Amino acid sequence: MKRSTRLLAGIGVAGGVAVAASAAVLFLLDRHPVGNRSVPEPAKPVDLQRYVGLWFEVARYDQRFERSCKSGVTAAYSLRADGSVDVTNRCRRADGSLKQAHGRAKVVDGGTNAKLKVSFFGPFYGDYWVLDRADDYSWSIVGEPSGRYLWILSRRSNPSPDFVRQLVRRAQELGYDTRPLLYTRQP
Repeated sequence: MKRSTRLLAGIGVAGGVAVAASAAVLFLLDRHPVGNRSVPEPAKPVDLQRYVGLWFEVARYDQRFERSCKSGVTAAYSLRADGSVDVTNRCRRADGSLKQAHGRAKVVDGGTNAKLKVSFFGPFYGDYWVLDRADDYSWSIVGEPSGRYLWILSRRSNPSPDFVRQLVRRAQELGYDTRPLLYTRQP
């Protein structure tokens, strides 16, 4: 009896591991292809006091967690007393309903503040690198080391087409394939 209980427990653990491994494989397969095989180090340090506030998404690489976001994509950052950053991402779905996610970011490169780790799901953190930004913090280009993620952000909700072209050109200069960019509609 004890032997069969141990065997069943072992099968349960193995099954759980198999399910977790399958979920990890599906997650990896569902990611955007690599758009930059040589992601550069961030170009400038970041003053978090100036970086916090509201950012409007201009364009992005398509990602599973943003697929339902059809318009009005924003990210709001605020500093916490402990030095971490509160993150609130919002967007509108096709039916007009609001989707939002709350997370927290922590600086991992205190010399520049340009490399952060962001978490929306408990202990799981992802890289968030401010690859370049305007001197006046009017725009920002964000990526991470794998080259699978890219966001172009602006402080203005509807920047001019010339401004957008300049930002896309800067992403290209950073080594990104900009052909797969999805351009965000803002209200």
